[in-house]
Amino acid sequence: MDLGLEREAVAARTTAIVEDHLQREAPLLPILHDVQSEFGHIPEAALRLIAEKLNLSRAEVHGVMSFYHDFRREPAGHHVLKICRAEACQSMGGEALADGLRAALGLDWHETTADGRLTLEPVYCLGLCSCAPAAMLDEALYGRLDEATLRDVVAEAGR
Repeated sequence: MDLGLEREAVAARTTAIVEDHLQREAPLLPILHDVQSEFGHIPEAALRLIAEKLNLSRAEVHGVMSFYHDFRREPAGHHVLKICRAEACQSMGGEALADGLRAALGLDWHETTADGRLTLEPVYCLGLCSCAPAAMLDEALYGRLDEATLRDVVAEAGR
C-alpha cells in the first residue's frame, strides 16, 4: 500500500472512531483503545487527528499514551511477552531472570525481535505475587518462573 493511501486509510478510520466517541464524557482513553485495536498501534497520523478532533494538544494525547504502558507507537510482534517488574517478582529473582532473557534475545524493553515474532514489555504487577516471578505471553499467565520455564515460554512464542 502506498504511503499516501495508508495515511488516508488511517485518517478515515480514526475519524470514524473519534466520531463514535465524541458524545462520551472523557473520550480519549476509549478512542486510543479502539485505534490501537484497529491498527495494532497508534500511528502518528492518528495521534495528530485525535488531538485535533478533541481540541487537545499532541503533547496531551502523547502524555496519556506514554502514561499507560499498553499503548504502542509502533506495531508489536506477533506475540507479546510481559515480564512482571513489581516488588514481589523482583524479590523472587525476577529482575535477574528478565536481564538474562533480554541478553539472550538481544532486546531491551519495548523492542521486537528482528523476525517480528516477539515483543518484550515490562509490566508492573500481573496479580500473581504469590507465584512470583511471573510473566504473561499474549493472554496466558505463567508463575513461579525460572530460567528453564521462561525459555519454554519464549519457545512457545516461536511456534
